[in-house]
Amino acid sequence: MEPIFHITTAAAWEAARAAGAYAADSLATEGFIHLSTRAQVLMVADNLFRGETGLVLLAVDPARLEAELRYDEVAPGQRFPHLYGPLNLDAVVAVHPFPPEPDGSFRLPAGA
Repeated sequence: MEPIFHITTAAAWEAARAAGAYAADSLATEGFIHLSTRAQVLMVADNLFRGETGLVLLAVDPARLEAELRYDEVAPGQRFPHLYGPLNLDAVVAVHPFPPEPDGSFRLPAGA
């Protein structure tokens, strides 16, 4: 199964590791954690995180998720994965540094 991805700060990831689970702010405000398919990651990164430093890209194995995963339509023809609960740490199969390029855009890290 293809991994799905979540962009967060290195500090938030370290806090999650210390706490034993990851819960993005959107879980409290929207009821889910935003995720992306490989094909969606760069669009999300460039639109929402352009030029931001200190980010990591979490690669998540959907088969290991404990909370409910849904692919919700956010615009006609655009379905994004949303996790309706905290992200259990053992579902994260890789953590990639995710720095912006000099122009502020992003590219997928090697191995992502």
